[in-house]
Amino acid sequence: MSNAGVESNLTAEQILSKNSFQKRPLKSTPYLLLLPAIIYLFIWMIIPLSMTIYYSFQKYNILLPYIHGFNGVTNYYQVLTSADFQASVINTLVLVGSSLLITIVFGILIALIYNTNFWGKNFARTLFITPFFTMPIVNGLLWRNMILNPTYGLSAWFEKMIGITPISWLSSFPLLSIIIIVSWEWLPFSVLIFLTALQSVPETVIEAAKIDGATKIKEFFYIILPNIFQTIYVVIMLETMFFISIFAEIFVTTSGGPGLASTNLPYYIYLQGFFAWNVGKASAAAIITVILANIIVLFFANFLSKKLRFGGD
Repeated sequence: MSNAGVESNLTAEQILSKNSFQKRPLKSTPYLLLLPAIIYLFIWMIIPLSMTIYYSFQKYNILLPYIHGFNGVTNYYQVLTSADFQASVINTLVLVGSSLLITIVFGILIALIYNTNFWGKNFARTLFITPFFTMPIVNGLLWRNMILNPTYGLSAWFEKMIGITPISWLSSFPLLSIIIIVSWEWLPFSVLIFLTALQSVPETVIEAAKIDGATKIKEFFYIILPNIFQTIYVVIMLETMFFISIFAEIFVTTSGGPGLASTNLPYYIYLQGFFAWNVGKASAAAIITVILANIIVLFFANFLSKKLRFGGD
C-alpha cells in the first residue's frame, strides 16, 4: 500500500510538473506573437528617421543633384535663423493652443449636456461624432466650398441675411479659419472622452452634494472637475500630438497663405521639400520639428502633473 501511495504521489508530482512545464511557454507566447509587428513598426519608423537625420547634414537639392556632400549644421542654422521658419513656429503654437482651448472647454460643456437625459440623445450623439470620422481632406474641402466660400457658402448666406458684405474667411482670416476647421473636426473626440469620464463620476457623491445644497457651479468645480482631471490630461496629450502635425486641412484650404499667414511647421517642411526641392533643409526642419514637439508634450506633461491636480502642492 505504501509503495502504491508513493507511486501515486510521484505520479501526481510528475503530472503537476508536466503541466507547469507546458504552461511556462504560454507566458511568453503573446510577446512572441507581437514580435513581428513590433519589428515591422520599428523598421518602419527607424529607417525614415535615420534617412531624415542623414539628409539633414547633407547639401542636397533635387534641382541641383551634382552639388551634394556633407554640409555640417548649415541646414540647421539656415532653418533656425529663417524668418519663415520662425513665423511657422508661432503659427503652430497659436494653432495648437487655440484648438486645445476650444476643444477642451466646449468638449466638457457639450459632454455635460449629453450626460443628461433628453429626447433623441442617441441620435444626437451619432450625428455629432460624424466630423471626427471624416477624412481631414474631406473636412477641408467641405469648409472651403460649402461653408466659408464668400460667394455661395453658408457663411456668405448668413452674412447677407444680416446685412453685411460676405467675408472671404480663408484669405482675410486664414489662421482663424484653420483653427475653426481643426476644432470642429476634433471636438467630437474630446466630447466622447469627456462623456465617458462623466459617466464614471459616482452618482452618490453628486446626490450627497445636492442634498447639502451645492449649486451646479460648485458641483462642477468641486466634484466633476477633479474627477475628470486625468481625462483632461490624456486629451491634451493626444490632441497636442495631432494638432502639431496638422497638414491636410491647410493644404486644401489656404495652402499656407496668404503669404505665410497660415503656414505651420509641417507645411513649412512641405514647402522646403516640394517647392524649394531642398531635401537637406527640409530634413533639418523635420528634425527640429520633432524636437520641438517633444518639448511641447513634455512641458504639458510636467505642467499638468504638477498644477492640474486638486489637493496637490
